[in-house]
Amino acid sequence: MKKLVKVVGAIIENDKNQILCALRSTKMTLPNLWEFPGGKIEKDESISHAIVREIKEELDCDVEFIDLFYDNNHEYENIIVNLITVKCKIIAGEPTASEHAKLIWLNKENLSSLNWAPADVPTVELLVSQV
Repeated sequence: MKKLVKVVGAIIENDKNQILCALRSTKMTLPNLWEFPGGKIEKDESISHAIVREIKEELDCDVEFIDLFYDNNHEYENIIVNLITVKCKIIAGEPTASEHAKLIWLNKENLSSLNWAPADVPTVELLVSQV
């Protein structure tokens, strides 16, 4: 039986209604694919606490959890990822790519132009459908 990994991803929107997209580095699994920044939810950790912690660790900025956006499971070859995407806003600092190869701000209608990690695709489709 495959292991289920609970992951939270941040949908961070700027004042121009653009979404922050993160390119996975060549050192990460699924290299060179785009994702919503975030990471694993620790045991007994709330979703809101996990996203605040992960964004601080990955992007060196502070976010505020706003709301749950989408929850889906994606089955990869060796694991099942339960990706919970959440809306957030930056409250301090500027996102910095320390783990990722690149960060870009993109208009919602252009999100589909990137090559996304499979687990992130349903969230992208939902965001694009709301334009």
